[in-house]
Amino acid sequence: MTKGVAQIKRHEGLVLNAYKDSLGYLTIGYGRLIDKAKHGGISEGEAEYLLQNDVSAVLSVLHRNIPFFDSLSIPRQAVLMNMAFQMGITGLMKFKKTLSLVEMGDYDGAADGMLKSLWAKQTPNRATEMAEQMRSGEWQSG
Repeated sequence: MTKGVAQIKRHEGLVLNAYKDSLGYLTIGYGRLIDKAKHGGISEGEAEYLLQNDVSAVLSVLHRNIPFFDSLSIPRQAVLMNMAFQMGITGLMKFKKTLSLVEMGDYDGAADGMLKSLWAKQTPNRATEMAEQMRSGEWQSG
């Protein structure tokens, strides 16, 4: 079947972002139909696989860009990971004062800064949970 798979790959071509196929349906990869209108999508297992890849990539970027990251407790690392996952590292790095306060160990000040941000206005429940986790250093269940 290896040759059959090679043929499919050659005929479909690889596209690493969502695109509309020749019939106008959302597709990704080697012709994987993801358009809801045609009952496309991914399985929960595939979503978990993608999430693990994304989390690994975010952690790698955090380690490269935040020198004090490893010195934080795991729950506080998770706050920065969560924020970087949602906003990207560029978005997280705009929290200059908050990150400075985290580095100094002023977790109350950092949490207060998080709650005063546009991010907190856009995703208030998430921001409140993450701010409390930063403040306390304890996992929040939401």
